[in-house]
Amino acid sequence: MGFLEFRSPTSLRLTVGDAFDQLSTTAPSPFVIFKGQAHDSHPALGHLVLLVFGAVMEVVCVSLPGYIIARLGHFDADKQKFLANLNVMLFTPCLIFTKLASQLNADKLVELGVIPIIFVIQTLVSYLVATLVSKCFRFNKRASNFVTAMGVFGNSNSLPISLVISLSQTLKGLHWDRIPGDNDDEVAARGILYLMIFQQLGQLVRWSWGYHVLLAPKDKYEEYNDETIEEGRYRGEGQNVEESESLIQGIDSTHEIGEEGVLHHSRTPTHSDDSEVYEPAGRTPVAGSSRGSPNDSEDDEHDTIRKHNVTKQCPIDLQNGEIIEDYPQAEGVDGILSFPRIGNTDEPEIPAGVKGMRMRTRICVQRYKVKTSTYVSHTGRRVFAALPRPLQTLLSGLYSAWIRFLHGVWEFMNPPLWAMLAAVFVASVPALQKMFFQEESFIKTSVTSAISSSAGVAVPLILVVLGANLARNTQKRGDDADPEEKEIGTKLLIASLISRMLLPTLIMAPILAIFAKYVPVSILDDPIFVIVCFLLTGAPSALQLAQICQINNVYEGVMGKILFQSYVIWILPSTLVLVMCALEVVEWAA
Repeated sequence: MGFLEFRSPTSLRLTVGDAFDQLSTTAPSPFVIFKGQAHDSHPALGHLVLLVFGAVMEVVCVSLPGYIIARLGHFDADKQKFLANLNVMLFTPCLIFTKLASQLNADKLVELGVIPIIFVIQTLVSYLVATLVSKCFRFNKRASNFVTAMGVFGNSNSLPISLVISLSQTLKGLHWDRIPGDNDDEVAARGILYLMIFQQLGQLVRWSWGYHVLLAPKDKYEEYNDETIEEGRYRGEGQNVEESESLIQGIDSTHEIGEEGVLHHSRTPTHSDDSEVYEPAGRTPVAGSSRGSPNDSEDDEHDTIRKHNVTKQCPIDLQNGEIIEDYPQAEGVDGILSFPRIGNTDEPEIPAGVKGMRMRTRICVQRYKVKTSTYVSHTGRRVFAALPRPLQTLLSGLYSAWIRFLHGVWEFMNPPLWAMLAAVFVASVPALQKMFFQEESFIKTSVTSAISSSAGVAVPLILVVLGANLARNTQKRGDDADPEEKEIGTKLLIASLISRMLLPTLIMAPILAIFAKYVPVSILDDPIFVIVCFLLTGAPSALQLAQICQINNVYEGVMGKILFQSYVIWILPSTLVLVMCALEVVEWAA
């Protein structure tokens, strides 16, 4: 049974009574609408408004305590950053794993390739719309880039995830008829999967093109070069003098400048007082550590010979547990000449018998590890040196490219993405999925239950931090704002809201409807996927844009007003229109 069968006319007649049987079969369409059965895929308009309003108010009610606490001064920026990072590192990955790994399978993951295509189309449409709006307002390059960033980068994390989870539990017409026995949990899991893919694609573009180009600092624009130079000249004149004086003091006391202009620690003490170099008693001094002994050279020679003989027998630093690979060789010392080992008082001794077995085992393992790695490395070098020069060049280039690729992948990965990959792996292996989520299994009652408990914290914590971010970004700032921001701030606000929450929806709605109707991809028939796509077309600007604006000092006051307008004032009507459009598209494409 699919969601299209949920509100059939037969079930409606049974609920309203037999008295309306004859009337309902002959009534015209306006009367049917009055009864509340305007469409088969969703409830009547008034009921739908109430359901969406309830979903949005759930988000508002959870976010409001964070807003109030931040306004009272008990939730500053550092605490918000800590909780946001904790959520990203721990609770959100748990949510992703539990929602995805329990509901997905290998067949559902094949057709997700349509998501990058829709993401590219959405980004291109938002970019063209923002460019057109900026030209209509006659903004300069910096303001146009700001409007473009506000229009291109929408929120695909905190608000959409909360709305998708809430709508999956509220609207009963979101079950997919292709999945037998589909339920609300599976609907929410699929919605989170779609959002996570959109989010990772957006993160990649946001912190590359958005951070370095669209929201670049003012000094990156040539038209502001003269203004920036003058501001730095008048504002930092006194600071430069103080910095130069402190630099000179640092050179005189404990630093020296090398040939390449690098600041090094000086080995020569400034004061010659003996108290400055006095070392308190406690550790027994070894040869080479004292500074005033006349027999330093002789002690140093004996100590070098002793170290040479010790490291020849066991190249292990017992005190630090490290391998001494390149230990010094004593020059001019006969191999027959040796000294008895004088143990350092701070150096741990290896206990005899069973007590010292662990340390001896560790030393042996480290020794053989060094020997093996050295042998493999030398063998590889010999084999590589025996190859022809063109082949060596080719292999070196491939190796460098592979290392750069791995480094880029590692930098791109984050805990939510690792959790998504782990969930996909578990869902792709039926035995693992059964082990993690089968009732009364040991893993289910221990590990999976612990992960599920942590997952329940993710969404409330996201919304609390969202409310605190709104409070921090909407507070009034001082009079030291940018004069240009004061002049065009209102225009920037209007242009950003139009470019993010109005025009992209009007353009993307027909495109998404055509995709859902005519593109032969199964997930386009999934109602929650269509709702996710519509929510992302008109979602407010991403909260991370406020962080980038604060880092690069780009229209911070306007950024706070944009967040307040979009997340507080326009979120309810926008969400209502987007959900209604998505349900209409689902019904039309069925």
